[in-house]
Amino acid sequence: MKKAVVLLSGGMDSAAVVAIAREQGFAVHALSVRYGQRHTSELDAAVRVAAALGVAEHKVVDVDLRSIGGSALTADIDVPEAGGQGIPVTYVPARNTIMLSLALGWAEVLGAADIFCGVNAVDYSGYPDCRPEFVAAFQALANLATKAGVEGAGIRVHAPLQFLSKAQIAAEGARLGVDFALTVSCYRADADGRACGHCDACKLRADGFADAGVADPTAYV
Repeated sequence: MKKAVVLLSGGMDSAAVVAIAREQGFAVHALSVRYGQRHTSELDAAVRVAAALGVAEHKVVDVDLRSIGGSALTADIDVPEAGGQGIPVTYVPARNTIMLSLALGWAEVLGAADIFCGVNAVDYSGYPDCRPEFVAAFQALANLATKAGVEGAGIRVHAPLQFLSKAQIAAEGARLGVDFALTVSCYRADADGRACGHCDACKLRADGFADAGVADPTAYV
């Protein structure tokens, strides 16, 4: 089987991406990042999802983004209720660039030409590193900056959810048999992974299940 590195946060989007990559015939090497996020229960969820979906390997890498802060997810800044204008304080500076760079390095080591991520340009809270332009730019960088890009078959960055709504993601995951009860999306989830029900991530998730007609399995505080 072809190998692919798939970024796995433990949320519903990345779980769906793992299932999509497997359906496409890839042996999934899942990569999670412990970056100093407040909601560490998502990493426990990533372990559960990886086991349930039968990945070939699951690796957790540590990067201390709390040391630079700048986000409600990595600093002592309150996570806001859903809503608001502009790029929210839950945006983590350079997070997706850093995570994709780690995935790129591991892909080279594995001899994998494919990287999957769960970025989404529809229900994405306004994060600039979830746009299609970012994905295309990172793929161009990957092929300029690596041995695989210069001497090998090249690197492809897949973002299969980028043009899907949260409802479409919920429906696709359900079709592929993803157990969304294993996942954690909340920015304020407690140690047991129970969701607050009020942050932007919770609202997007709940609306997605409702609009898709899929039962919401989320455990709330």
